[in-house]
Amino acid sequence: MRIVLDSSGWIEFFTDGPLADRYAGYFTPKYELITPTIVLYEVYKKIKRERDEETALLFAGRLNTTQVIHLTESIAYLAADVSLRHGLAMADAIVYATAKDQDAEVVTGDADLKNLPGVVYVT
Repeated sequence: MRIVLDSSGWIEFFTDGPLADRYAGYFTPKYELITPTIVLYEVYKKIKRERDEETALLFAGRLNTTQVIHLTESIAYLAADVSLRHGLAMADAIVYATAKDQDAEVVTGDADLKNLPGVVYVT
């Protein structure tokens, strides 16, 4: 099964947050992890701000072991349409559009995405 683990999931997992164990279940061969480049940005920025650059680079390395999907023109247009249709912020729309483009589900703790089709909301 192909999944896009969004920034909230990676950060929760990396920082050993209260839901880290729930996200850990997605780090098995059963799942093919897909990472939109916007997730690299968000995770690196948050970890660097809250910890340090070395830790941020270490965690970014882990994300780079997944299938990283760059923002293409078609994903950008799809994200814009999704944003307009569902009132999503840019990053959320790009994550969701990338998942749709890759025939993947989104796994997230982000309440802005929770009611969309193809989203697994982790609580």
